[in-house]
Amino acid sequence: MDRAHRPLSARDVCEVLREVTWGRSVMTRVGQPSWDELHAGHLTVEVDGWRISIYSDGGALSYCQACISPDGLRWSFDAGDRYGTDPVALLSTWEHKTLEGLLKVIGIGEDYPG
Repeated sequence: MDRAHRPLSARDVCEVLREVTWGRSVMTRVGQPSWDELHAGHLTVEVDGWRISIYSDGGALSYCQACISPDGLRWSFDAGDRYGTDPVALLSTWEHKTLEGLLKVIGIGEDYPG
């Protein structure tokens, strides 16, 4: 099945987040409260046209709630999904901590320059 006809996967979303952690893509906050103001809830970010909703729990990166790719494909978290199907869970420990730090940087109104 070619890319245009297969559903968006957690791995696809994870790769977008990885590009941010490695500085190859720019992540910007889309409206809403900042990461620091958001004790628990969703923060939406944009990366190269991808809209990604990330959940913060006590200011810590918890999981990816949903994503829409630039071509309109969608992925969303389902509590019944098995472990490892959340894009954040697929990140390495270093990538997870790096992404969390970058979310804090853009959460105070700065764009990460990538």
